[in-house]
Amino acid sequence: MIFTSINHRILKEAITIRVVEEKFLELFSEGKLNGTVHTCVGQEFSAIAFAGQLQKKDFVFSNHRCHGHYISFTGDTRGLLAELLGKESGTCAGIGSSQHLCRDNFFSNGIQGGIVPVAAGYALANKLKKNGAVGIVFIGDGTLGEGVLYETMNIISKWDIPLLIVCENNKYAQSTSQSSTLAGDILQRAEAFGITTGTDSTYSPDTLMDKAFEAIKYVRENCRPLFFLVDTYRLNPHSKGDDDRDKNEIALHRSKDYLEIFKQSQPAYYENYIKNIQQQVDTWVHEIVQENELDIEDYFAPTLLQQEDEWQQISGINKRQVELLNEFFTEQILKNDQLLFIGEDVLSPYGGAFKVAKNLSAIAPDKVFTTPISEAALVGISNGLALNGFRPFAEIMFGDFITLAFDQLVNHASKFHHMFSKKVNCPIVIRTPMGARRGYGPTHSQTLDKFLIGIDNVKTIAINTFINPYDIFKELLTEQHPTVVIENKTDYGKKILKHQASNFIYQKNNSKYPVVKVRPAMAEPSLTIVAYGGMADMVNELLEDIFVETDFLPVLIVPTLISDLPISLIAKSVRQTGNLLVIEEGSTYAGIGSELICRLTEESDFTFNAKRMGALPVPIPSVKSLENIVLPGRSSIIEMIKNNF
Repeated sequence: MIFTSINHRILKEAITIRVVEEKFLELFSEGKLNGTVHTCVGQEFSAIAFAGQLQKKDFVFSNHRCHGHYISFTGDTRGLLAELLGKESGTCAGIGSSQHLCRDNFFSNGIQGGIVPVAAGYALANKLKKNGAVGIVFIGDGTLGEGVLYETMNIISKWDIPLLIVCENNKYAQSTSQSSTLAGDILQRAEAFGITTGTDSTYSPDTLMDKAFEAIKYVRENCRPLFFLVDTYRLNPHSKGDDDRDKNEIALHRSKDYLEIFKQSQPAYYENYIKNIQQQVDTWVHEIVQENELDIEDYFAPTLLQQEDEWQQISGINKRQVELLNEFFTEQILKNDQLLFIGEDVLSPYGGAFKVAKNLSAIAPDKVFTTPISEAALVGISNGLALNGFRPFAEIMFGDFITLAFDQLVNHASKFHHMFSKKVNCPIVIRTPMGARRGYGPTHSQTLDKFLIGIDNVKTIAINTFINPYDIFKELLTEQHPTVVIENKTDYGKKILKHQASNFIYQKNNSKYPVVKVRPAMAEPSLTIVAYGGMADMVNELLEDIFVETDFLPVLIVPTLISDLPISLIAKSVRQTGNLLVIEEGSTYAGIGSELICRLTEESDFTFNAKRMGALPVPIPSVKSLENIVLPGRSSIIEMIKNNF
């Protein structure tokens, strides 16, 4: 066997990756690594052929088996060693460890499938910037069971997104043989979306290098996606644990492994390579184990909500909420180069189910993207756009459907900043209408805010009919982290502060996302009511009735930022009234009311009477008579106050 000069370079890099991977297993057995490690021993040439032939301006998204890709793309072997050893000098300061790496346009995450739409969004951002950069997302054959992969392949084909999907087919999804889980032909899956395909194996590195180069060139020159299947085999277990595969099968693939063949056929060359590489790796490890780990103060710096206690009077606006939302996007989509609008059915003339996107695509056709019914993909693509410098506003047609994109919120958007040691921000805004009272029934009427407010590093905002939503959305343009905006469906057609109760004063404070207070003009209140979103408008219309029918004089407090409640402001009111009623449209168990009352109890030095109201814990019925009973309404609110305060 003859080895050319380029072969020597490639071989040295492949041996480096293998030595590092074997060192990780050694360190783990010695108790020096925390967590887990997934090695790519046997798959090294896939990393070199693809990640190793990209340009500096290009990018890589990888998965849990990412070490080879990282070394080939960044060359940062020492930083990788320090990362898995948990040191501050690691590529992500030890926070992400084996599966979560970020440096120089390299990103990895251990969630199967979810990285694919994020990579697509990152590639779309490069296309919009016209910088000629392309990207690769590495998946395994196990990822072929994830639906979001197919959502994304459909979109990248329709939108001509320059993304190369490299599927490393090592025949196993963790410990399960592909024969038990995979139906049909892998390449035909991509071809069904009109995506060009290619294939080769790690057993012939020279041809794999050539084909990988041509694949990257195709994506760059044609601004089209390509799906490349790499036939390979991992010689080590899935992670550091047991390996249930047949030993004869492993031995067969080891005999075909190119590095094993090189070791047997050229022992002198091999020993020279491996000796020098092992010596360098050992030196690095010796240095790294003596280094410091990250301090908690550097990792977690809590931000305190500024609860402004200065108030100014507010007045009505003779425009519907949906008009004002549309005005914001109409103005800002032309003014702000980074703002993009993405969602289902948002192109003109339809303009979205509730017309927030009315005429947007007519005035800015290159900045409005309509997607298939693919909530996970559209939010994932928005995440990638946000990581790459844009400010995407992603519309989920109905709030019920946000559950389909939960992975992108919980395991991607919310984690990128801290997981990658604060190197990146992800300022995605997800807008969605929630709430009932329109007869849409069980799957189009839910209020799911309680599932959103507990996601760390994600703000959840509920707009209302007291404040101009234009002002709220303008503030969102300054956010550096993910935000979910809940828009109540019944509020869309209402004008801002159209109803003002007699003898009540309407005020807001100076917070970034204002708190509204509606207080009696001439007397001291005896009941504090906290409501938000669509419920706040209903309570506002009941203020006079509450006083007439219960003898309690209410003050209404309406938070806009519901993921960080204005506890001190509410506490000040409850201290005065002694009574608190929290009303939400979702069911009460583990909801906003539970959190608010718990926090007040923990942090206050006074006693008070508190009750919660919300929907009954059943799906929202379509029939109007039952819908009115299941949801909090005029009569049930009055009865609650009469019977409990």
